[in-house]
Amino acid sequence: MTPAPGDAEPTADVQDGVGDPDSFDRLWAPHRILYIKGEGKPSSAEAVDCPFCRIPDMDDAEGLIVHRGERAYAVLNLYPYNAGHLLICPFRHVADYTELTDDETAEIAALTKTSMQVMRTVTSPHGFNLGMNQGAVAGAGIAAHLHQHVVPRWGGDANFLPVIGHTKTMPQLLGDTREMLANAWPKDQ
Repeated sequence: MTPAPGDAEPTADVQDGVGDPDSFDRLWAPHRILYIKGEGKPSSAEAVDCPFCRIPDMDDAEGLIVHRGERAYAVLNLYPYNAGHLLICPFRHVADYTELTDDETAEIAALTKTSMQVMRTVTSPHGFNLGMNQGAVAGAGIAAHLHQHVVPRWGGDANFLPVIGHTKTMPQLLGDTREMLANAWPKDQ
């Protein structure tokens, strides 16, 4: 790029690559490449490849587990939509909601309710998105192991930054969020 008359000569820190500079700022998040490449994502529907089957074998802090129940557990989403985004997963490797036992269904529902109560206590969200994506075509990133999303929402959390900038600001590290929620979880459950 040749400078216009009167412009300063480019310095060494100016990009001298293909194309012209644009008006976009860049927020580099190289850790996201693991998600984009599908690393850690099961290569098959088998439990041996499933991260939701491996997580319960980890230490709670390492696996981001907030609470362990008898048939299901609450774990922070590694790629959250919002701070505190939890997944409620059965321990058993099952893909479809209709395959859950009545006891698993009841415990997933109870853990969902408790997670909402805990989040209301510690982070005061204005609302929640709850849901299950059944099958890859429905948006399930890991379709082979059912999981219920519990996403806390606040007024203004879908401001210009994620909408225009495709960037989400997370106010707290996942480990700190896990510790805060785990410490607030009722001890009798």
